[in-house]
Amino acid sequence: MISLDSLNRRRSVPSRQLGEPGPDSAQLDQLLQAAIRVPDHGKLVPWRLLAIRDDARAKLGTALVELHARKEPDVPSSVLDKDRERFNFAPLIVAVIARIEQDHPKIPAQEQLLSAGCVAYNLLLGAQALGFGAQWLTGWAAYDRDVAALLGLATNERVVGFVHIGTTREPAPERNRPALADVFSEWHPAP
Repeated sequence: MISLDSLNRRRSVPSRQLGEPGPDSAQLDQLLQAAIRVPDHGKLVPWRLLAIRDDARAKLGTALVELHARKEPDVPSSVLDKDRERFNFAPLIVAVIARIEQDHPKIPAQEQLLSAGCVAYNLLLGAQALGFGAQWLTGWAAYDRDVAALLGLATNERVVGFVHIGTTREPAPERNRPALADVFSEWHPAP
């Protein structure tokens, strides 16, 4: 059972602070099985998962550099260096891909997208439950159609996020959280 304590301790670990080892085969299977247990109105399964690991991480970084430099010839070399190294820290990156049926007669596209977002969040929770750190990142590559083509996405698919998973090399930072009073209210109907 999920405890409130585990939710209250959830932290995103910056991908640069993640290293080997990543989940082994059994842990990865457990993690992915848990990640896909999300709300899914209409049982559409409007998402899929794509693992990026081993040499594929560096190859994806190299491809991002080439794409970025072609699209933006004046891009600073420091930005290209970040693109090159983006996927080289965590041993496992899971791209969560939304498969949206835009004109579905019953299930709005937003509900499909939210279901995919829940998969990404479950990956974060599941990684932490297994003793790993994780971070959900997007960046320009998540929204670029050429990157989508590189990853083999169909026209109705898009990257919701790249979830980086690995062993935490230093304590995960805490950040300021909003005060509950600032984000919670109660609706009262007009008399």
